[in-house]
Amino acid sequence: MTIKKTTFFLSFFLLVLVFSCDKKQESTEDVQEQKKIKKSEFGFVYSEFNVVHDTIKNGDTFGSIIEKQNIGNKKVYDIIAKVKDTFDVRIMRYNKPYVLLRSKHKKNKLQVFIYQPDAVNYYVVDLRDSSVVAYKKTKPITIKRRTIGGVLKSSLSETLQSAKVEGSLASKITKIYAWSIDFFKLKKGDRFALTFTERYINDSIYDGVDSLQAAFFEYKGKIVYAFPFATSSSGKIEYYDDEGKTLKNFFLKTPIKFSRITSRYSSNRLHPVQGIWKAHKGTDYAAPHGTPITTTAAGIVEQTGYTTGNGNFVKVKHNGTFSTQYLHMSKILVRRGQYVTQGQIIGKVGSTGLATGPHVCYRFWKNGVQVDALRLKLPTGESMVGASKTRFLKQIEPLKRELDSVANL
Repeated sequence: MTIKKTTFFLSFFLLVLVFSCDKKQESTEDVQEQKKIKKSEFGFVYSEFNVVHDTIKNGDTFGSIIEKQNIGNKKVYDIIAKVKDTFDVRIMRYNKPYVLLRSKHKKNKLQVFIYQPDAVNYYVVDLRDSSVVAYKKTKPITIKRRTIGGVLKSSLSETLQSAKVEGSLASKITKIYAWSIDFFKLKKGDRFALTFTERYINDSIYDGVDSLQAAFFEYKGKIVYAFPFATSSSGKIEYYDDEGKTLKNFFLKTPIKFSRITSRYSSNRLHPVQGIWKAHKGTDYAAPHGTPITTTAAGIVEQTGYTTGNGNFVKVKHNGTFSTQYLHMSKILVRRGQYVTQGQIIGKVGSTGLATGPHVCYRFWKNGVQVDALRLKLPTGESMVGASKTRFLKQIEPLKRELDSVANL
């Protein structure tokens, strides 16, 4: 072997040796960290037991799991009978975790069974005593408050994701602002600020968003605030703007939560199927086939049916002034004469009738005349008055100041 080749193999060997040592060190550190994390849990010191972590498999039952263990002279049905008032073993579900704490001697006798139905609660079946004890406990929850703000760089959900905020907050926000903001019309650069609380298990394990305490979004050049408040009269928490006006209006902004406008109300439009110029007395919202369609206000289902042009449709009469209609459904989920609440699912998006793709054509009547819903000034909810409004304005003052400072208003 030449000196050049010998040098190459020696260098390669040293590189592999260093890499292996590094990996071994990393692996050892990982194991040590895991042991540190799992030193104790559920009120038990793990070093005192032989610990087995597992999850419920298909076909597993409480009985089938523990009868595979050494439970001494105890009978499975006796154990189930003793714990049924505290731990109904029938609640155990597929893929949920459980822990077996067994004795450390050779027989590995089962001492404790722990079942976790969710991240917070757990059941303990203690077999160490002849009487068998079962109890339910809840891990301590810490609520932490966070405020974020700035400008939208993309969609709301993507903006929250980049700020490492759980996705459920976006759903909460769109529901709260459903009457006030069409989130598909928010633009990059629009300002926003959010104050919300998050749950932490044992003060360290993240468990999601708890509640929205305050918010604002810049929408069409206007700042729209949202603050939760329970009035003295109702006691129910609703969201109000900074002047005490409810965000819950008579009509929702759109019949579909996540969609885009593909065609607006027009007195003269080239029909995409018929190829002729004619009026389009509605607003088209494109969405995937099967997307839920919700009624924008409460009312009575006036008509349901099918026509060649409209496809499957539903028409709802809201009062003596307003009616709405929803066209091209793949499926109708209500019947004529049925009362529907605001936001209730009345059908699914389709492309029945004269349609080039899945969408809903949303039509709006005022006093029997079809109008453009996007241009119509619709009735709003009531505003707070008296002592409730005074208390509300005092309560939101520090919250509003914090939101404004974060977004540099």
